[in-house]
Amino acid sequence: MTPVELSRTVLGAVRRAVDAGELRVDVPERVVVAPPGAGGVGDYATNIALQLARPAGQPPLRVAELLRSHLVHADGITGVEITGPGFLNIRLDQGVAAALVRRILDEGPARYGHSDALAGQVYVLRVPYEVRAEVVADVLARMVASQGARVEIRQQKQQEQQKQQKQQEQQTLHKDDTHEILDVHPVPAPQDPTPLGPDAARWALLHPAPSDRPRITADHLVQREVNPLFRVRYAHARTRAVVRNAADLGIAVVPGPEAPFLPLLTDYPRILTTATPHPRPTATAAPARLARHLVVVADAVLDLLPATLPRGDEKPTAAHRARLALAEAAGTVLAGGLSLLGIDAPDHL
Repeated sequence: MTPVELSRTVLGAVRRAVDAGELRVDVPERVVVAPPGAGGVGDYATNIALQLARPAGQPPLRVAELLRSHLVHADGITGVEITGPGFLNIRLDQGVAAALVRRILDEGPARYGHSDALAGQVYVLRVPYEVRAEVVADVLARMVASQGARVEIRQQKQQEQQKQQKQQEQQTLHKDDTHEILDVHPVPAPQDPTPLGPDAARWALLHPAPSDRPRITADHLVQREVNPLFRVRYAHARTRAVVRNAADLGIAVVPGPEAPFLPLLTDYPRILTTATPHPRPTATAAPARLARHLVVVADAVLDLLPATLPRGDEKPTAAHRARLALAEAAGTVLAGGLSLLGIDAPDHL
């Protein structure tokens, strides 16, 4: 069960509570689930009870209890706990964890997280003649296309022509309500990033939030762990090396219940959906969100790798095979994410 699928399950619980007359609210279009924060437990958490409490005219804890009663018997869920003012903390079946890892491995970097949910939709990105805006728009187009939509990138003309161009485009778009439009205007790059090389240049422009001024410095070329780009690419190369070493030792990749950071991997498809301009006005932040998510995944897998293969005379165990599968799945997410960012994912580094 991915976060998107779990979101649908939670939404179904809300709908059942409304149908039963337990809640008198409008059923939201979507529910956000994410790895639990400080004080949370389980695999995922959601604040949907807090969101519905005011329109329902009930305390958040009461709303959480109502939703919990509809969630505890759902397929793939083994427990639901309420923490804090009304957060629902959800624990998934361990067999689900192994199935999710297997799904990531089977689909690979070119398909995992991709869908046809936006098939038939057309997204228009309007971009000024500026290097950072063009790179951000390129990645937005890749992310939106990964969800099945078609993307058009249109260069905005200068000053006196912009207003007329916008009016003409709006008239064209209104003829077909399958179009969505987004202006891409991140804070411009202070200087030409080309001397950094293609990968470091793109990372320098994409990693900061669009409202932040990017740093075009040689720090992005440093081959040490202080450099987030290095950590992400190094983590991918290390996962590939571990898989090769395991094959040489005859150790099979077998997903198992041990998956300490699996929520980070299963949250990747949701990250990709945040690039859609409607109804999210923060869509231009999606490339930065993806880059930062890859850093978190990289740090998690780098912590796991030392315990992935047996040491010395130690015999391979089911735990080793499960960690190996999780490491390869993390490498899959890193490769897929770097590809969408337009950055090389090396097998050797």
